[in-house]
Amino acid sequence: MTELTEVADYVVIGAGSAGSAIARRLVDAGHSVHVIEAGSVDSDPNIHSPQGWPGLLMSPNDWAVMTTPQEHLDGRVLYWPRGKTLGGSSSLNGMIYMRGDRRDYDGWAAQGASGWSWDDVLPYFRKSEDHADGADDFHGAGGPLHVERIPVDSRHPLAAAFVEASVSSGIPRTEDFNRDSLDGAGFNHTTTKDGKRASAWQSFVAPILGHEALAVTTNALVDRIVVDAGRAVGVEYEVDGVRHLATARREIVLSGGAIGSPAVLLRSGIGPRGDLEQLGIEVVADVPGVGENLHDHLLVSVLYEALDPVAPPQWNLLESQLYARSRIVSDSDAPDLQPLFIHVPYPTDGGAAPEQGYTITAGIVRPHSRGSVRLSSAEPSVAPLVDPQVFADERDLEAMVDAIELVREIGGRDEFAPFRASEFAPGESVTTRDELRDFARRTVGTYHHQVGTCRMGTDELAVVDPQLRVRGIAGLRVADASVMPFVPSANTNAPSIMIGERAADLLLAE
Repeated sequence: MTELTEVADYVVIGAGSAGSAIARRLVDAGHSVHVIEAGSVDSDPNIHSPQGWPGLLMSPNDWAVMTTPQEHLDGRVLYWPRGKTLGGSSSLNGMIYMRGDRRDYDGWAAQGASGWSWDDVLPYFRKSEDHADGADDFHGAGGPLHVERIPVDSRHPLAAAFVEASVSSGIPRTEDFNRDSLDGAGFNHTTTKDGKRASAWQSFVAPILGHEALAVTTNALVDRIVVDAGRAVGVEYEVDGVRHLATARREIVLSGGAIGSPAVLLRSGIGPRGDLEQLGIEVVADVPGVGENLHDHLLVSVLYEALDPVAPPQWNLLESQLYARSRIVSDSDAPDLQPLFIHVPYPTDGGAAPEQGYTITAGIVRPHSRGSVRLSSAEPSVAPLVDPQVFADERDLEAMVDAIELVREIGGRDEFAPFRASEFAPGESVTTRDELRDFARRTVGTYHHQVGTCRMGTDELAVVDPQLRVRGIAGLRVADASVMPFVPSANTNAPSIMIGERAADLLLAE
């Protein structure tokens, strides 16, 4: 038996980065909104502490996605943390505020996502932002999302050594990665305020909790979207074993992320006909691109043992980073390498680490490999099959080896001499590119930036159009990282919030 819940103007599935922004803007515009979230209330203290994110990994607030065995990694299964709470992955991430390069968004528009060029999206980044420095041509003030610099007197000495070592190696210094170019080494801006995490939920929705137009249902596992005569009219979900139906007078917005959104569409009969029929799911709309185009930024940790105990953190553990280019891109391209400094040992393969140490992660941010999300069962409680095909395109492996060589060069510089005992991994005996390729395959992990599985565009494999409307279904949009044609060269929280801001404007324009 299915119980009917209260009808709202809009139903938003997912309370993550995009869903939170959408809910707030729709309520502010005078509409009623029902937010349905699979996770719990964001009450874990580790969510709110800038240093607490490692304690959230594999916790009840983590979907703890496991990939299929990766054929190009000798069968390794990768662990992908994904937020399962109010705020989604913005309640689980490292709080780095980063937008990407102008060329990323101009590339989206060139591939058919009209209205999503850099000049189109910059106003939405600024709209959401309340930057501690105030407003200028690139930053906003007065928006819901607080962004600030890491105070000079709080910067970790190892994070500062990383910046200085990068500059001495020839990387230019930058004070702000959030302009129209990413190049340089510097300190991150963070989504924090008053010593706490500023998640999307806490920033956008928590201030209006109790509003008569807002309903929030947590611990709700969405089964499917109900489609009647070609129009999405409701959402079936389950709470504590009881099945519910939430209906929408206007539209339903799916913001379940790069894994959750395609899974919901597929269970709803929206996806590749052959795959749906094989699972016994009635085909509502044959949309072959659903679940395709999965990709992710990748990390490999270069670990160092420290001479002395590392000073305790005061900020988010992820204070500084740099952007550079591998040998496979030209100077006119956006940077494709994003090494990140972490002043705790962080083995990307979950393996051995020094008791006292720090990490320089080699990161690639313009991957060429593409994978998929598919269902193994029509039951919502059964996890989908997630196959990113890591290193299927050899260009990704070569770029990663370039990144490893770069961070080892930086990690070996004199600026780290007061802190460095030895290179723990891959270890000083590893010297050739073949050995580094093997090290990358054995240890590569995620930058937590999965995207692309409900791709926006105008071709036959696009899942949503540039207005985020699902092909063949009225009254249904997808708005989250899954609609990205390709991943921006940066952390994806701010771009996902931007997508939510633009989605709200598209909804309100109807």
